[in-house]
Amino acid sequence: MSASTVTRGAALVDDYLLLWVLLSVAVGLGVPSVAVLTPLSTPILAVMIGAVSLTLAPDRFRQIRGRALVVILVVQTGMPLLAFTIARLLTLNPALTAGFVVLGAVTPELVTPTMTELSGGDTALSTVVLVVVGLGTLVLVPGVVTVLLGESVPVEPGLIVEQLLLAVVIPMTLAVAARYRWPARIGQYDEFYPSVSGLMVILIIGIVAAANASLIRDGGNILVLVAAGAVVLNGSGYVVGWLVSWQFPRDERIAATLSIGMRDFAVAATLLVGAGFPTAATLPAVVFGIIEMTTSAGLAKWFRSSQ
Repeated sequence: MSASTVTRGAALVDDYLLLWVLLSVAVGLGVPSVAVLTPLSTPILAVMIGAVSLTLAPDRFRQIRGRALVVILVVQTGMPLLAFTIARLLTLNPALTAGFVVLGAVTPELVTPTMTELSGGDTALSTVVLVVVGLGTLVLVPGVVTVLLGESVPVEPGLIVEQLLLAVVIPMTLAVAARYRWPARIGQYDEFYPSVSGLMVILIIGIVAAANASLIRDGGNILVLVAAGAVVLNGSGYVVGWLVSWQFPRDERIAATLSIGMRDFAVAATLLVGAGFPTAATLPAVVFGIIEMTTSAGLAKWFRSSQ
């Protein structure tokens, strides 16, 4: 396969990611047997995390302001509580509430640095937030599940930690270490890593949609409530991110807004499946993913036009 063919293929993934996500969901709903691939969710997620982490050149970590990073991280820790509150106000069942809590607790969406770049924001800041939160999920996700959900959803916290190690922390650590050890060799393929990550997102959301096919098709009022909760969580994250960073330069405000408002639905869905949550718990992640991909694209266009 020629280099130009690979480049064109990568561009197709990057430029039309929202379209591919929607098509993947459609395939999952139309062909529920795709759910047989569910056991592959964790390795697919590991590839996704590892690919995007290969773009993390060491100099990115030296370019950010500590205050901006701390503010974003502090607000990040409150997102699971916001998600829990939204689910309770909508009187969702324990499984769906668990889905929202985990969605609030995971990393920002892996394409957040890309969306930040397209918005004219501080890409380095959003990248470091992604890494730090990714490592912090080892503590945050099991902690909030235990504190906020208690015995309402019988899941062993140890399974969550195991999934986080296998799918997030280990691939992220190995990728960053490889980038540090062989910067030139790894860096020459930077344009392709986000495309690999995007392809994994497409695969995961299709698998999760297939697993939830009957629930989505027959969801009725429940589906409407979950969609409403996803819109509120996504929009509230954007608003909170913009408000708490009001004293920051514009590029940092954009990074804060996107990093807090965008949640990694693929990570959330995979963790929920791998940790043994009920299948229905992944429904908020599927719905949120569609909403988030749409709103972030629109927000990036607005930020660019308002410069």
